[in-house]
Amino acid sequence: MVELVKAIILGVVQGFTEFLPVSSSGHLLVFRNLFDLSEAGLFLDTMLHFGTLVAVLVVFWQDILEMIKKPFSRLSLLVIAATIPTAIIGLAFKDIFEELAVSGITVGWEFIATGTILWIADSLKNKGTKNIDNISFKDALVVGALQGVAILPAISRSGLTIAGAFFQGIDRNTAARFSFLVSIPAIMGAVVLQGVDLLKGKPEMIGTIPLVAGTLVAAITGYIAVKWMLNIISRGSLKVFSIYVWILGSIIIVLQFLDKF
Repeated sequence: MVELVKAIILGVVQGFTEFLPVSSSGHLLVFRNLFDLSEAGLFLDTMLHFGTLVAVLVVFWQDILEMIKKPFSRLSLLVIAATIPTAIIGLAFKDIFEELAVSGITVGWEFIATGTILWIADSLKNKGTKNIDNISFKDALVVGALQGVAILPAISRSGLTIAGAFFQGIDRNTAARFSFLVSIPAIMGAVVLQGVDLLKGKPEMIGTIPLVAGTLVAAITGYIAVKWMLNIISRGSLKVFSIYVWILGSIIIVLQFLDKF
């Protein structure tokens, strides 16, 4: 029962924070510390990422189907272009990112950095005019590079890709759509890399029921988060997320100073 409750809580955390601009990896790191989950946490993380992958596939199935049918369409090539710098950065600095994730020493400051970037990006949200037809491959590379930087444990992937789109003059609706589409290969890559790490080690297994429950919860809450975030980007403000991660980051820094985290 305890494992089931933990899995469900982590599923909710992963599902919402993967697509809201507050960093899922940072939140999972915090909750793993709270729940004292190490290797079991990595195994569960992999399945939770799979759950959120299912969520974004369901929301954007029409775009995905169109890209499969037309692999050399402009949208397909833009997503591929954005994925290249993400993959290069992720693979080149994988060991450094993993070390920072394990130590958690920079997590508080990364949350604060995420909030600052979101605040700046929010001021540009109404200035973009580019749609899919107007996005250049340079724009896609910038978004992809920022997504690569977001592999840092408490830097938000969705936050940085949306911010990158705004920085490049992309309109709000297109920024949201493009951000989620480029997340698909990134999340797939995370699942594959975590799977490889699991095969190399001997992780403590978590029960089948908690594992399935956590994955399903991550998929359901991820679907809700994507829909919610699409609405926020098109009509609302990102500043509330800035305030949230600033508060969270500050609390973590204080706890680290007191040797409590």
